Amino acid sequence: MIDAKDTALVIEGGGMRNSYTAACIVKLLQEEVEFGWVGGVSAGSSHTVNFLSRDPIRSEDSFVDFAKNPSFGGLGSLLRGTGYFNAEYIYEKAADQDMPFDWEAFRSNPAQVCISAARADTGETVYWGREDMPTQDDLMVRVRASSTLPLIMPMRIIDGAPYVDGAMGESGGLLIEQAEEAGFEKFLFLGTKPRGYVRPKVGRPTALRRIFRKHPAVAEAMIARPAKYNASKDRLVELEKQGKAQLFFPEDMQVASTERDVAKLRSNFEAGRAQTYAEWPAWREFLTS
Repeated sequence: MIDAKDTALVIEGGGMRNSYTAACIVKLLQEEVEFGWVGGVSAGSSHTVNFLSRDPIRSEDSFVDFAKNPSFGGLGSLLRGTGYFNAEYIYEKAADQDMPFDWEAFRSNPAQVCISAARADTGETVYWGREDMPTQDDLMVRVRASSTLPLIMPMRIIDGAPYVDGAMGESGGLLIEQAEEAGFEKFLFLGTKPRGYVRPKVGRPTALRRIFRKHPAVAEAMIARPAKYNASKDRLVELEKQGKAQLFFPEDMQVASTERDVAKLRSNFEAGRAQTYAEWPAWREFLTS
């Protein structure tokens, strides 16, 4: 067991690109690393709850073999109105059926939790902690809300408010500011974009505003996201230079965010595992120093 309760684990989303960082989660679980704070948005929120439930099998399968399930999604699902990724099934129904979730293990884990989403009606960023998720249903609807990609997944309504992907929020998708506000000064970050990636400005903001004319706050959030993402990324790199952060950036990412081919996802997971094992000695030194 590695006691890293003085460290926050910050996890980037990225849809099925997170098959790469799923290998990171599995390794951390195998090494029995205990963090003091764990947070993520979008697919990073799935990593968050899987890690905190101490389930390496679910952590891997969620982004690899689960994609072959007929109910997972696809073009037919999108045309039926259930989303390219069938969010209701993936995040809510499957937790009790094909992808069981260990609620008791999650509930007993003492680490702080942070999951974020953005309100589609106001643009407000919402952060949820354990106090907001007293039951498994409460947890899973928020993981779904955090993961709701605009246009290709139906919005999740919670307490009368519609939500979209947490990456549309004020963090840009990287919860480093929230981890710092929680009082942490050491961070392990798991990214799904290359180290040198800079999110470009939205090329056609007027067209985007037309597409989201019924939800203008979503359009504005998408337009504002690049600057917010890049600022959070810059902060992570600054913390790394100060010796306060260990950053993981993929060097051999093989899939896009919407990939559903299990063979490709398996190959991507193995690539992530190879990089994780190569970097593990540095991780271990950082986490135990």
